[in-house]
Amino acid sequence: MSKERVLASLDIGSSKIRTVVAVADSDDSQSTPNVIGVGLSPSLGMRKGHVIDVEELIHNIISSLEDAERMAGVPINHVFVGMSGSHIEAFDSRGVIAISGAEIMLDDVARVLDAAQAVSIPANRRILHIEPKAYSVDEQKGIKNPVGMTGIRLEVDAHIVTGHIQHVKNIEKCVDQAGVDIDDLVPSTIAAAEAVLTKRQKELGVAVIDVGAGCVSVAVFEEGTILHSVCIPLGGESVTNDIAIGLRTSVDTAEKIKIEFGSVLPEEIPEREMIDLSTVSKVDTQTVSKRYMAEIMQARYFEIFSLVNEELKKIGRAGMLPAGALLTGAAVKAPGVLDLSRDILGLPVQMGFPTDIGGVIEKVDDPAYATALGALVWGMHEGEGPQRIGGVQMKRAFSQAGSWFKSLLP
Repeated sequence: MSKERVLASLDIGSSKIRTVVAVADSDDSQSTPNVIGVGLSPSLGMRKGHVIDVEELIHNIISSLEDAERMAGVPINHVFVGMSGSHIEAFDSRGVIAISGAEIMLDDVARVLDAAQAVSIPANRRILHIEPKAYSVDEQKGIKNPVGMTGIRLEVDAHIVTGHIQHVKNIEKCVDQAGVDIDDLVPSTIAAAEAVLTKRQKELGVAVIDVGAGCVSVAVFEEGTILHSVCIPLGGESVTNDIAIGLRTSVDTAEKIKIEFGSVLPEEIPEREMIDLSTVSKVDTQTVSKRYMAEIMQARYFEIFSLVNEELKKIGRAGMLPAGALLTGAAVKAPGVLDLSRDILGLPVQMGFPTDIGGVIEKVDDPAYATALGALVWGMHEGEGPQRIGGVQMKRAFSQAGSWFKSLLP
Protein backbone atom coordinates (compact mmCIF):
# COMPACT_ATOMS: atom_id res chain seq x y z
CA MET A 1 0.00 0.00 0.00
CA SER A 2 1.39 3.38 -1.01
CA LYS A 3 2.26 5.84 1.69
CA GLU A 4 0.87 9.37 1.65
CA ARG A 5 2.93 12.41 2.54
CA VAL A 6 1.65 15.77 3.70
CA LEU A 7 2.83 18.89 1.86
CA ALA A 8 2.17 22.53 2.67
CA SER A 9 2.82 25.80 0.89
CA LEU A 10 2.70 29.42 1.96
CA ASP A 11 2.11 32.26 -0.49
CA ILE A 12 3.21 35.46 1.23
CA GLY A 13 1.72 38.24 -0.86
CA SER A 14 1.38 41.97 -0.31
CA SER A 15 -2.37 41.72 0.30
CA LYS A 16 -3.10 38.19 1.52
CA ILE A 17 -1.21 35.23 2.98
CA ARG A 18 -2.51 31.91 1.64
CA THR A 19 -1.66 28.49 3.06
CA VAL A 20 -2.52 25.25 1.24
CA VAL A 21 -2.13 21.76 2.74
CA ALA A 22 -2.36 18.64 0.56
CA VAL A 23 -1.63 14.93 0.67
CA ALA A 24 0.13 13.11 -2.17
CA ASP A 25 1.36 9.61 -2.93
CA SER A 26 4.97 9.54 -1.71
CA ASP A 27 5.83 6.75 -4.21
CA ASP A 28 4.49 8.56 -7.27
CA SER A 29 5.81 12.05 -8.11
CA GLN A 30 3.19 12.32 -10.90
CA SER A 31 0.23 11.77 -8.54
CA THR A 32 -2.40 14.48 -8.13
CA PRO A 33 -2.18 16.39 -4.83
CA ASN A 34 -5.40 16.31 -2.81
CA VAL A 35 -6.01 19.58 -0.99
CA ILE A 36 -7.19 18.99 2.59
CA GLY A 37 -6.71 22.42 4.15
CA VAL A 38 -6.69 26.10 3.15
CA GLY A 39 -5.81 29.16 5.26
CA LEU A 40 -6.23 32.84 4.44
CA SER A 41 -5.23 35.94 6.36
CA PRO A 42 -4.54 39.60 5.50
CA SER A 43 -0.91 40.49 4.88
CA LEU A 44 -0.48 43.69 6.88
CA GLY A 45 3.29 43.39 7.36
CA MET A 46 4.17 43.40 3.64
CA ARG A 47 4.25 46.02 0.91
CA LYS A 48 5.27 45.33 -2.70
CA GLY A 49 7.04 42.14 -1.67
CA HIS A 50 9.04 43.82 1.12
CA VAL A 51 8.62 43.20 4.84
CA ILE A 52 7.65 46.45 6.57
CA ASP A 53 6.58 45.07 9.97
CA VAL A 54 8.16 41.83 11.24
CA GLU A 55 5.86 41.30 14.24
CA GLU A 56 2.72 41.95 12.21
CA LEU A 57 3.83 39.59 9.43
CA ILE A 58 4.64 36.79 11.91
CA HIS A 59 1.15 37.20 13.41
CA ASN A 60 -0.44 37.10 9.91
CA ILE A 61 1.51 33.96 8.92
CA ILE A 62 0.53 32.16 12.14
CA SER A 63 -3.13 33.10 11.54
CA SER A 64 -3.06 31.65 8.00
CA LEU A 65 -1.25 28.48 9.15
CA GLU A 66 -3.72 27.92 12.01
CA ASP A 67 -6.70 28.25 9.63
CA ALA A 68 -5.20 25.60 7.34
CA GLU A 69 -4.29 23.30 10.26
CA ARG A 70 -7.84 23.44 11.65
CA MET A 71 -9.33 22.55 8.29
CA ALA A 72 -6.77 19.84 7.46
CA GLY A 73 -6.66 18.29 10.93
CA VAL A 74 -2.90 17.85 10.71
CA PRO A 75 -0.02 19.99 12.07
CA ILE A 76 2.11 21.99 9.61
CA ASN A 77 5.83 21.71 10.39
CA HIS A 78 7.42 22.72 7.09
CA VAL A 79 6.35 24.67 4.01
CA PHE A 80 7.35 25.63 0.50
CA VAL A 81 7.21 29.43 0.36
CA GLY A 82 6.04 31.30 -2.73
CA MET A 83 7.80 34.66 -3.06
CA SER A 84 7.05 37.70 -5.18
CA GLY A 85 8.19 41.30 -5.19
CA SER A 86 9.92 43.92 -7.29
CA HIS A 87 13.27 42.90 -5.75
CA ILE A 88 13.19 39.59 -7.67
CA GLU A 89 15.26 39.66 -10.87
CA ALA A 90 16.29 37.01 -13.39
CA PHE A 91 19.03 36.53 -15.98
CA ASP A 92 20.40 33.78 -18.24
CA SER A 93 23.73 32.07 -17.66
CA ARG A 94 25.80 29.29 -19.23
CA GLY A 95 27.79 26.53 -17.57
CA VAL A 96 30.39 24.29 -19.24
CA ILE A 97 32.26 21.25 -17.86
CA ALA A 98 34.36 18.36 -19.16
CA ILE A 99 32.96 14.85 -18.64
CA SER A 100 35.32 12.68 -16.62
CA GLY A 101 33.76 9.35 -17.62
CA ALA A 102 32.26 8.17 -20.90
CA GLU A 103 28.65 8.45 -19.68
CA ILE A 104 26.98 11.54 -18.24
CA MET A 105 25.84 10.95 -14.67
CA LEU A 106 23.61 12.94 -12.28
CA ASP A 107 26.79 14.23 -10.61
CA ASP A 108 27.87 15.76 -13.94
CA VAL A 109 24.51 17.53 -14.27
CA ALA A 110 24.88 18.90 -10.73
CA ARG A 111 28.41 20.11 -11.59
CA VAL A 112 27.34 21.90 -14.77
CA LEU A 113 24.47 23.63 -12.92
CA ASP A 114 26.99 24.73 -10.28
CA ALA A 115 29.17 26.09 -13.09
CA ALA A 116 26.19 28.08 -14.43
CA GLN A 117 25.72 29.61 -10.96
CA ALA A 118 29.38 30.62 -10.72
CA VAL A 119 28.65 34.09 -12.08
CA SER A 120 29.34 37.50 -10.65
CA ILE A 121 26.23 38.80 -8.89
CA PRO A 122 26.05 41.80 -6.53
CA ALA A 123 26.86 41.05 -2.89
CA ASN A 124 23.34 42.12 -1.85
CA ARG A 125 21.63 39.49 -4.06
CA ARG A 126 21.07 35.78 -3.57
CA ILE A 127 20.22 33.02 -6.04
CA LEU A 128 16.72 31.70 -5.32
CA HIS A 129 16.22 29.32 -8.20
CA ILE A 130 18.04 27.91 -11.22
CA GLU A 131 16.00 26.50 -14.11
CA PRO A 132 17.91 24.71 -16.89
CA LYS A 133 16.63 25.79 -20.31
CA ALA A 134 18.55 23.27 -22.43
CA TYR A 135 21.68 21.13 -22.33
CA SER A 136 24.27 20.55 -25.04
CA VAL A 137 26.48 17.46 -25.29
CA ASP A 138 29.45 18.09 -27.58
CA GLU A 139 27.81 19.41 -30.78
CA GLN A 140 24.28 18.22 -30.01
CA LYS A 141 22.05 21.03 -28.72
CA GLY A 142 18.53 21.30 -27.29
CA ILE A 143 18.76 18.29 -24.95
CA LYS A 144 16.24 18.18 -22.09
CA ASN A 145 17.88 15.45 -19.97
CA PRO A 146 21.50 14.48 -20.73
CA VAL A 147 21.78 11.71 -18.11
CA GLY A 148 22.93 8.44 -19.74
CA MET A 149 24.30 10.10 -22.89
CA THR A 150 27.96 9.87 -23.87
CA GLY A 151 30.23 12.81 -24.60
CA ILE A 152 33.25 14.74 -23.41
CA ARG A 153 31.75 18.24 -22.99
CA LEU A 154 28.49 19.17 -21.25
CA GLU A 155 26.94 22.65 -21.41
CA VAL A 156 23.77 24.13 -19.94
CA ASP A 157 21.84 27.31 -20.67
CA ALA A 158 20.15 28.19 -17.38
CA HIS A 159 17.67 30.79 -16.17
CA ILE A 160 18.69 32.10 -12.75
CA VAL A 161 16.27 33.94 -10.44
CA THR A 162 17.74 36.12 -7.69
CA GLY A 163 16.29 38.11 -4.82
CA HIS A 164 17.54 40.92 -2.59
CA ILE A 165 19.30 39.10 0.25
CA GLN A 166 17.91 41.27 3.07
CA HIS A 167 14.31 40.92 1.87
CA VAL A 168 14.74 37.15 1.54
CA LYS A 169 16.27 36.90 5.03
CA ASN A 170 13.39 38.92 6.50
CA ILE A 171 10.86 36.52 4.95
CA GLU A 172 12.83 33.51 6.22
CA LYS A 173 13.03 35.01 9.71
CA CYS A 174 9.27 35.65 9.85
CA VAL A 175 8.37 32.13 8.67
CA ASP A 176 10.88 30.61 11.10
CA GLN A 177 9.47 32.60 14.03
CA ALA A 178 5.96 31.53 13.01
CA GLY A 179 7.10 28.03 14.00
CA VAL A 180 7.60 26.24 10.66
CA ASP A 181 10.67 25.22 8.66
CA ILE A 182 11.16 26.32 5.04
CA ASP A 183 11.63 23.46 2.59
CA ASP A 184 12.45 25.87 -0.23
CA LEU A 185 11.68 29.34 -1.61
CA VAL A 186 9.84 29.31 -4.95
CA PRO A 187 9.62 32.57 -6.97
CA SER A 188 6.02 33.35 -7.97
CA THR A 189 7.05 33.49 -11.64
CA ILE A 190 7.92 29.77 -11.42
CA ALA A 191 5.19 28.77 -8.94
CA ALA A 192 2.14 30.16 -10.78
CA ALA A 193 3.21 28.38 -13.98
CA GLU A 194 3.49 25.04 -12.14
CA ALA A 195 -0.16 25.27 -11.08
CA VAL A 196 -1.90 26.40 -14.27
CA LEU A 197 0.14 25.29 -17.30
CA THR A 198 0.03 21.99 -19.17
CA LYS A 199 3.07 20.45 -20.86
CA ARG A 200 1.52 21.16 -24.26
CA GLN A 201 1.13 24.87 -23.50
CA LYS A 202 4.78 25.05 -22.41
CA GLU A 203 5.85 23.38 -25.64
CA LEU A 204 3.79 25.64 -27.90
CA GLY A 205 4.74 28.93 -26.23
CA VAL A 206 2.78 30.62 -23.47
CA ALA A 207 2.99 33.47 -20.95
CA VAL A 208 1.76 33.37 -17.34
CA ILE A 209 0.88 36.83 -16.02
CA ASP A 210 0.40 36.84 -12.24
CA VAL A 211 -1.15 40.17 -11.19
CA GLY A 212 -0.70 40.42 -7.44
CA ALA A 213 -1.33 43.31 -5.08
CA GLY A 214 2.24 44.62 -5.13
CA CYS A 215 3.71 43.48 -8.43
CA VAL A 216 3.07 41.68 -11.72
CA SER A 217 5.13 38.52 -12.29
CA VAL A 218 5.53 37.42 -15.92
CA ALA A 219 6.98 34.08 -17.05
CA VAL A 220 7.26 33.06 -20.71
CA PHE A 221 7.68 29.40 -21.71
CA GLU A 222 8.59 27.88 -25.05
CA GLU A 223 9.67 24.39 -26.17
CA GLY A 224 8.91 23.06 -22.70
CA THR A 225 11.19 25.39 -20.78
CA ILE A 226 11.29 28.91 -19.38
CA LEU A 227 12.35 31.58 -21.84
CA HIS A 228 12.02 34.79 -19.81
CA SER A 229 10.74 36.02 -16.44
CA VAL A 230 10.37 39.45 -14.90
CA CYS A 231 8.62 41.26 -12.02
CA ILE A 232 6.94 44.61 -12.78
CA PRO A 233 6.40 46.87 -9.71
CA LEU A 234 2.68 47.54 -10.32
CA GLY A 235 -0.40 45.63 -9.21
CA GLY A 236 -3.76 45.64 -7.52
CA GLU A 237 -2.58 48.12 -4.87
CA SER A 238 -1.81 50.61 -7.65
CA VAL A 239 -5.41 50.31 -8.88
CA THR A 240 -6.76 50.81 -5.35
CA ASN A 241 -4.57 53.87 -4.77
CA ASP A 242 -5.72 55.39 -8.09
CA ILE A 243 -9.38 54.93 -7.07
CA ALA A 244 -8.73 56.49 -3.65
CA ILE A 245 -7.09 59.54 -5.23
CA GLY A 246 -9.53 59.88 -8.15
CA LEU A 247 -12.69 59.51 -6.05
CA ARG A 248 -11.27 61.19 -2.91
CA THR A 249 -12.02 58.24 -0.65
CA SER A 250 -10.04 56.31 1.96
CA VAL A 251 -7.88 53.41 0.70
CA ASP A 252 -10.02 50.89 2.61
CA THR A 253 -13.18 52.16 0.96
CA ALA A 254 -11.47 52.18 -2.44
CA GLU A 255 -10.53 48.50 -1.98
CA LYS A 256 -14.09 47.55 -1.02
CA ILE A 257 -15.76 49.29 -3.96
CA LYS A 258 -13.09 47.95 -6.34
CA ILE A 259 -13.96 44.38 -5.31
CA GLU A 260 -17.73 44.93 -5.23
CA PHE A 261 -18.35 47.33 -8.13
CA GLY A 262 -15.06 47.32 -10.07
CA SER A 263 -14.92 47.01 -13.86
CA VAL A 264 -12.57 47.99 -16.69
CA LEU A 265 -15.45 48.45 -19.16
CA PRO A 266 -16.63 52.06 -18.60
CA GLU A 267 -18.45 52.14 -21.95
CA GLU A 268 -20.87 49.48 -20.66
CA ILE A 269 -21.83 51.46 -17.53
CA PRO A 270 -24.59 54.13 -17.71
CA GLU A 271 -23.23 57.63 -17.07
CA ARG A 272 -25.69 58.32 -14.26
CA GLU A 273 -25.04 55.09 -12.32
CA MET A 274 -23.67 56.00 -8.89
CA ILE A 275 -22.18 54.18 -5.89
CA ASP A 276 -23.35 55.21 -2.42
CA LEU A 277 -20.19 54.88 -0.31
CA SER A 278 -22.15 54.91 2.96
CA THR A 279 -23.24 51.32 2.17
CA VAL A 280 -19.63 50.06 2.41
CA SER A 281 -17.97 52.60 4.71
CA LYS A 282 -18.62 54.54 7.91
CA VAL A 283 -15.98 57.13 6.97
CA ASP A 284 -16.96 57.99 3.39
CA THR A 285 -20.60 58.92 2.86
CA GLN A 286 -20.64 60.62 -0.56
CA THR A 287 -21.86 59.14 -3.85
CA VAL A 288 -19.39 58.61 -6.70
CA SER A 289 -19.69 57.78 -10.39
CA LYS A 290 -19.35 54.08 -11.12
CA ARG A 291 -18.38 54.87 -14.72
CA TYR A 292 -15.61 57.23 -13.59
CA MET A 293 -14.20 54.52 -11.32
CA ALA A 294 -14.20 52.11 -14.27
CA GLU A 295 -12.27 54.69 -16.34
CA ILE A 296 -9.66 54.98 -13.58
CA MET A 297 -9.30 51.20 -13.40
CA GLN A 298 -9.13 50.83 -17.17
CA ALA A 299 -6.27 53.34 -17.38
CA ARG A 300 -4.16 51.49 -14.80
CA TYR A 301 -4.83 48.02 -16.27
CA PHE A 302 -3.99 49.41 -19.71
CA GLU A 303 -0.60 50.50 -18.32
CA ILE A 304 0.00 47.11 -16.65
CA PHE A 305 -0.66 45.07 -19.81
CA SER A 306 1.22 47.57 -21.98
CA LEU A 307 4.31 47.01 -19.78
CA VAL A 308 3.83 43.24 -20.09
CA ASN A 309 3.65 43.63 -23.87
CA GLU A 310 6.90 45.63 -23.81
CA GLU A 311 8.56 42.69 -22.05
CA LEU A 312 7.27 40.34 -24.75
CA LYS A 313 8.65 42.69 -27.42
CA LYS A 314 12.10 42.53 -25.81
CA ILE A 315 12.27 38.79 -26.46
CA GLY A 316 10.49 38.94 -29.83
CA ARG A 317 7.32 37.19 -28.64
CA ALA A 318 4.75 40.02 -28.74
CA GLY A 319 1.66 38.50 -30.38
CA MET A 320 3.72 35.39 -31.17
CA LEU A 321 2.78 32.86 -28.49
CA PRO A 322 0.50 30.13 -29.94
CA ALA A 323 -0.87 29.08 -26.52
CA GLY A 324 -1.48 32.72 -25.62
CA ALA A 325 -1.42 34.01 -22.04
CA LEU A 326 -2.93 32.89 -18.76
CA LEU A 327 -3.87 35.42 -16.08
CA THR A 328 -3.50 34.54 -12.40
CA GLY A 329 -3.66 36.50 -9.16
CA ALA A 330 -6.55 38.07 -7.27
CA ALA A 331 -6.37 41.33 -9.26
CA VAL A 332 -7.37 39.77 -12.62
CA LYS A 333 -10.95 38.95 -11.64
CA ALA A 334 -12.45 42.39 -12.36
CA PRO A 335 -14.99 42.34 -15.24
CA GLY A 336 -13.37 43.25 -18.55
CA VAL A 337 -9.75 42.46 -17.64
CA LEU A 338 -9.67 39.50 -20.04
CA ASP A 339 -10.99 41.55 -22.99
CA LEU A 340 -8.63 44.44 -22.28
CA SER A 341 -5.59 42.15 -22.04
CA ARG A 342 -6.52 40.40 -25.31
CA ASP A 343 -6.69 43.75 -27.11
CA ILE A 344 -3.34 45.00 -25.76
CA LEU A 345 -1.35 41.77 -26.00
CA GLY A 346 -2.80 40.60 -29.31
CA LEU A 347 -2.95 37.06 -27.92
CA PRO A 348 -5.60 34.55 -26.87
CA VAL A 349 -5.95 35.15 -23.11
CA GLN A 350 -7.76 33.06 -20.49
CA MET A 351 -8.00 32.84 -16.72
CA GLY A 352 -5.39 30.58 -15.16
CA PHE A 353 -7.23 28.04 -13.03
CA PRO A 354 -5.28 25.30 -11.25
CA THR A 355 -5.06 21.99 -13.15
CA ASP A 356 -4.68 18.43 -11.83
CA ILE A 357 -5.67 19.27 -8.26
CA GLY A 358 -7.96 17.10 -6.13
CA GLY A 359 -9.56 17.32 -2.69
CA VAL A 360 -11.51 20.40 -1.59
CA ILE A 361 -11.07 21.93 -5.03
CA GLU A 362 -13.86 24.51 -4.55
CA LYS A 363 -11.65 26.28 -1.99
CA VAL A 364 -8.71 26.75 -4.36
CA ASP A 365 -10.33 26.83 -7.83
CA ASP A 366 -9.39 30.46 -8.12
CA PRO A 367 -6.62 32.36 -10.01
CA ALA A 368 -5.65 33.92 -6.66
CA TYR A 369 -4.40 30.53 -5.41
CA ALA A 370 -2.07 29.87 -8.38
CA THR A 371 1.16 30.74 -6.54
CA ALA A 372 0.27 28.82 -3.37
CA LEU A 373 -0.75 25.71 -5.32
CA GLY A 374 2.21 26.04 -7.70
CA ALA A 375 4.68 26.10 -4.81
CA LEU A 376 2.98 22.94 -3.52
CA VAL A 377 3.16 21.18 -6.91
CA TRP A 378 6.79 22.26 -7.32
CA GLY A 379 7.50 20.78 -3.89
CA MET A 380 5.83 17.52 -4.93
CA HIS A 381 8.01 17.22 -8.01
CA GLU A 382 11.27 18.42 -6.47
CA GLY A 383 13.97 15.82 -6.89
CA GLU A 384 12.39 14.71 -10.17
CA GLY A 385 14.86 15.06 -13.02
CA PRO A 386 18.21 16.83 -13.26
CA GLN A 387 16.73 20.33 -12.89
CA ARG A 388 16.13 19.67 -9.20
CA ILE A 389 19.74 18.70 -8.47
CA GLY A 390 21.20 21.19 -6.05
CA GLY A 391 17.77 21.94 -4.61
CA VAL A 392 15.97 20.59 -1.61
CA GLN A 393 16.76 16.96 -2.33
CA MET A 394 20.49 17.69 -2.04
CA LYS A 395 19.93 19.60 1.21
CA ARG A 396 17.96 16.70 2.62
CA ALA A 397 20.59 14.20 1.48
CA PHE A 398 23.30 16.13 3.35
CA SER A 399 21.03 16.39 6.39
CA GLN A 400 20.42 12.64 6.35
CA ALA A 401 24.13 11.96 5.93
CA GLY A 402 24.85 14.25 8.90
CA SER A 403 22.31 12.36 11.02
CA TRP A 404 23.91 9.04 10.03
CA PHE A 405 27.37 10.24 11.01
CA LYS A 406 26.05 11.49 14.35
CA SER A 407 24.56 8.05 15.02
CA LEU A 408 28.07 6.56 14.72
CA LEU A 409 29.45 8.84 17.44
CA PRO A 410 29.72 7.40 20.98
